[in-house]
Amino acid sequence: MKTKDKSRKWMWWCLGIIGAMQLYFVRELLAAFALFALGFGAIALVIGVVYMLHTGWAVAVERLAESQHPVVAHAKRGVNSVEDFARRGVAAAVTGTEELAKRALGRSAAAR
Repeated sequence: MKTKDKSRKWMWWCLGIIGAMQLYFVRELLAAFALFALGFGAIALVIGVVYMLHTGWAVAVERLAESQHPVVAHAKRGVNSVEDFARRGVAAAVTGTEELAKRALGRSAAAR
């Protein structure tokens, strides 16, 4: 009888150790899952924020392009003149501007 009790005692100890190891392993797996979930959640949050900023920027640029405000119109003219400088070269753009100024002065002198 004593031999059976000793072997049962070891059997229960081994089963307890195996069960505890399984619980520890499951606990580690759950902790790893929680960390990965937090990591992927943070990545998804960053991607969502970048997407929302991009969408907001696109809407703001569209509204600004359609705006008829005098400041926006002046900025558009400035951008167009810069494009002219880039296309024709600075010297040609300056002479073109001078010609426009001469025409405007000629018109105002003719109107008097």
